[in-house]
Amino acid sequence: MSKSEQHESTPEALIQSFAMIIVSEVGDKTFLIAAILAMSNPRITVFAGAFGSLVVMSILSAAMGHILPTLIPRKWTQLAAAVLFLVFGSKMLMEGRAMGPGNEKMEEEMKEAAEEIEEDDAKHDGTGRVGEDGNVIPLEEMEEGGRSVDHGAARSSKKKAEGSIVEGARNFCSFFLGPVFVKAFVLTFLGEWGDRSQIATIALGAAHNAYLVAAGTIIGHACCTGAAVIGGKYISTKISVRNITLGGAVLFLLFGIVYFYEAFAESTADEISIPMN
Repeated sequence: MSKSEQHESTPEALIQSFAMIIVSEVGDKTFLIAAILAMSNPRITVFAGAFGSLVVMSILSAAMGHILPTLIPRKWTQLAAAVLFLVFGSKMLMEGRAMGPGNEKMEEEMKEAAEEIEEDDAKHDGTGRVGEDGNVIPLEEMEEGGRSVDHGAARSSKKKAEGSIVEGARNFCSFFLGPVFVKAFVLTFLGEWGDRSQIATIALGAAHNAYLVAAGTIIGHACCTGAAVIGGKYISTKISVRNITLGGAVLFLLFGIVYFYEAFAESTADEISIPMN
């Protein structure tokens, strides 16, 4: 086994991926979505849906990272990971410094999460319709004529939604798994796709053993999602988003420095190993 392969298989990948998820997900929108859903639905069902979605996301992200070194030399994937972590760390540092000492940011995230759930309910439960401005129009208000609705556009939109493959798949899964499970799964997946933690998982998967990275992220998501469904509302009022963001910024910056060092050290080792004539 080569030195790089031994490094990839160390517990460092497991620890880094676990720590990255903890600082990225606690208080995040997907954390709050699970917390809000668990307030009015069976907690075990919400946990199963949200955590199942995050398991799929973790495996996909780690696999994407695993593929990158087969297309790009490992030195460049490590440099790319270093740049990504430094950029994310710098952005989180600026966001943390701009935040106030209170929980305004958490309240804003909570409001956005609640709006996403309400919009999803309006689309799929028949409790209303999403207007052109993105706001939900309650069914009662539509029936009372409180707002003018373009019924032709509404019927066209409804037919389009009913005829879509995605909507059909969701209805099929809801029939077997239950609407709460599917709602938690879909909202979590959409909220996590393209998120900072997903990109960071891809970067870690490119630099380390993808199986260890996937395991670390899955364990981290299990802890965060479990905390969200058990006492997410209470936790969100007690934690400081500013402190978590600043702590995450420091961690991401450290990751970036480590990967820059490892890429430089590996490049130097390759140059030394070249036989001199």
